[in-house]
Amino acid sequence: MEKVTPTSVRAEAKNGRAAFWLETFSSLQHRNYRYLWLGTLLMGGGQWVQHVTLGWLLYDLTGSSILLGLLNGLRTIPFLVAGPIAGVVADRMDRRKLLLRAEYFLTATALCMGFLVASGLLLPWHLFLFTLLTGSAWSFTDPVRQSMVPNVVPKEDLMNAIALSSAGFNLMKVLGPAVGGLLIALFGAGGNFFVQSAAYAGVLVMVYRMRVPPTPEQARQSSMMANLKEGLSYVWTNTTVLALMIAALVPRVFAVPYQALMPIFQKDVLRVGPGGLGMLMAAPGVGAVLAVLMLASITKRFRSRGTMLLVSLVLLGVFLILFSQTSSFPLALLALLGVGSFQVLFMATTNTLLQLNVPDELRGRVMSIYMLDRGLIPAGSLMAGMIAHLAGAPATTAMMGGLVILLAMLLVWLMPGLFKIKT
Repeated sequence: MEKVTPTSVRAEAKNGRAAFWLETFSSLQHRNYRYLWLGTLLMGGGQWVQHVTLGWLLYDLTGSSILLGLLNGLRTIPFLVAGPIAGVVADRMDRRKLLLRAEYFLTATALCMGFLVASGLLLPWHLFLFTLLTGSAWSFTDPVRQSMVPNVVPKEDLMNAIALSSAGFNLMKVLGPAVGGLLIALFGAGGNFFVQSAAYAGVLVMVYRMRVPPTPEQARQSSMMANLKEGLSYVWTNTTVLALMIAALVPRVFAVPYQALMPIFQKDVLRVGPGGLGMLMAAPGVGAVLAVLMLASITKRFRSRGTMLLVSLVLLGVFLILFSQTSSFPLALLALLGVGSFQVLFMATTNTLLQLNVPDELRGRVMSIYMLDRGLIPAGSLMAGMIAHLAGAPATTAMMGGLVILLAMLLVWLMPGLFKIKT
């Protein structure tokens, strides 16, 4: 019998911790995924710095909250209009070259905006045009990035890779606005666009160093319209994929819009200052990072993806209700940690199941259709704002949480097979 000593116990614990971290970051052992992941970090950082900078500039120029809302809505419209076209292009062209061209465009537009702000000639319409152009570019790059993940990691590391990508994006969601605000205070808004262009240039370097398999040639044998119809037909006739698409709409339309009500909670419910608002906005991102790191750690041991879908959707609704009913700032932050955690768990699991069920030659089109729900966020935010005007922010958020739970139960009844999936 092997003798147990304090040294052996410490060694076993150390090996256990090492195994945990190796499993958590297992997909980073693949060279091409490392470059894709680092590019995602840089891209996300640039996007969130841009988000806070554009809002600050527009409000400084106009003082109009209506224009501010229109600017935020304009950011997502290209996903509705250009998204399906982007998916077709992603399945017809070399995805790596497509990504490079989009990054060159983003780098150049950020540089132009930096010089325009520095010149003192900036007008509000410049911000709207810049938002439309960059939103259109993102509607191309996002489905391409998503469709490239299965090309650079083996199947057994796919969910880990998607979870780490989500962790990186949400980490930038926390850090990006804070860094953007600090840079505005130190160097002025113009410098932020030069920071963005540097971040996008870094993405270019990462993409240049990647080596990915060539895009399947099947789509090039038909017209783009035929390709688009093929993608739509595949989604409509594949029951698993269609069910995942429908399920993905629930948090986008009925949960994510709670963010539009944060200023009301900050001022009228929790009565905290601007710093408190920043913490309220950051808390879901922190929860999301923690959740996806946990997901990355258990992905090879927990195969009941359907159970994870159902549990995360129901708990998302529960934590929204808990947040709506508290007047304590610390409890509100804890509830928002839960909201961010279960929202991203649901989205990462949905993304993984789509990637596992879709053939590579259709992946760009399917992922672009999946991302159409981003264009529905402004509609959800408008609906939340109108109801909050009549019933108040707490009642509106509680109703949203209740709807998420109710719709989760409805999906279980209508699509029971979706929540029994194992991988």
